[in-house]
Amino acid sequence: MFDYIKGKLTKITAKYIVVEAGGLGYIINVANPYSFSEQMNQELKIYLHHVVREDAQLLYGFHTEDEKSVFLNLISVSGIGPTSALAIIAADDNDGLVAAIDKSDVTYLMKFPKIGKKTAQQMVLDLAGKFAVAEQPTAGKESQRSVQENKDLEEALEALLALGYKAKELKKIRTFFEGTNDTAENYIKAALKMLIK
Repeated sequence: MFDYIKGKLTKITAKYIVVEAGGLGYIINVANPYSFSEQMNQELKIYLHHVVREDAQLLYGFHTEDEKSVFLNLISVSGIGPTSALAIIAADDNDGLVAAIDKSDVTYLMKFPKIGKKTAQQMVLDLAGKFAVAEQPTAGKESQRSVQENKDLEEALEALLALGYKAKELKKIRTFFEGTNDTAENYIKAALKMLIK
C-alpha cells in the first residue's frame, strides 16, 4: 500500500521513530532507530512496508530498498515475523546473512533472537539463492563525544532488548563497552556483530 514516506524525523525511541508528514506523526518500526540520530529534525525518506492485522496497522521502515527487500524475504519464511526480521536486519550484515543461507549454516542463523533450529532450516529451504543484496555501507564514522553517563550505551542496550535479546546477553555487552565513547547507532552495530558471532 505504501512505498515510502518523506517527512521530518521528530522522535526516536528504542523500538520506533516518528516521522511527521502532512501534519501527521507516523510511528515507524525500524531495525535500529538510533541509526537515524543524525537526521533528527530533518527531512528524510524512508521505504515502508505496511502490515494490517486484526488489532493493529503497523508501518515498518528501511533506509534502502535493498534492506526492505531483505525484510520481505525474511517475513515470507514460516516462523519469522516482522519483529524477528527487524532483529536480523539490525545486525547490518546482509552479506553474512546471505552467505549463511546459501551455505546452509544453520548454527550462524540460530544466533539471531527467536530463531531456533527449525526456523533456521526453513530459512535455508525458502531463501537459498533468492537474495540479490547490494552491499550495505558500513558504519566507519567514529564519533568522539564526551560521556554523558554513557546515555548512548544505555539507549543501545534498550534497543537491543526491544529486538529480543536477553538481559543476560546484554550484561556482557555493557561490560565490554564500559568506559568507551560512541553513538548509540555504533554501539548497536558493534554489539550485534558480537552477539551473532
